[in-house]
Amino acid sequence: MKGAGVVGVVIGCALLAASAIAVQGQVADASERLKKGPDPNAAKPAIAVADDAELAYCTPAFKQVLQRTLNACGLIGQDARRGCQPADVKTLAAISDEDFNALFTPLKDRGAVIQFDDGSDKLDDDGKKIIEELWQDRRGARYFFIVARASKTGGADLNRALSHKRANSVLFDLTDKFHDPDLDKQVGLLWLGNEFAQLGPEYCQWNISRKGKPCTAEAINRSAFVSWVDCQL
Repeated sequence: MKGAGVVGVVIGCALLAASAIAVQGQVADASERLKKGPDPNAAKPAIAVADDAELAYCTPAFKQVLQRTLNACGLIGQDARRGCQPADVKTLAAISDEDFNALFTPLKDRGAVIQFDDGSDKLDDDGKKIIEELWQDRRGARYFFIVARASKTGGADLNRALSHKRANSVLFDLTDKFHDPDLDKQVGLLWLGNEFAQLGPEYCQWNISRKGKPCTAEAINRSAFVSWVDCQL
């Protein structure tokens, strides 16, 4: 039995020594890799992608207005209504014209203004192209806003109905092109007529669908603003 015990001790010592040598070898290899830097040919680890993007413009003030708008328009919460009209934004969200336009000002380089003919809700080819490009440029965002307006020409009821049709034209175009089953959960639809949050002529400098054509305060409000919103709530 003594012989067996000695043999066990010898084997244990040998394994311990081998383990120490292996560890020293790993440390030496790691040290060498640190000196040389990363191997350009090594496989790169997968990058985790968040469900919702979060960009710099998502300030607390921006999020507060966004949250009120989402609640008022039925995108979140218990209300199953589909979209917002001017009265909804004013009363349910308690947002002034200035606050509302401030919500979308940071999206200048993320969205676009889709223009329509006077009295029309028909999308032209340039408008459809921009809408489809923006939809595909999601970048992890959760909500896609369609905010339609009408110019000051005509009565309030007529223009509210017209802006609703313009908002639906964009929504129907997305539905027809992409057949996304979650589209209703992603799209915020607002139709503001000519009563609420009119755009000034400075918005003609934004990404508009009719580049190179005359753009006035009237023309820029015959429109639908479209954009993904990159904020976590």
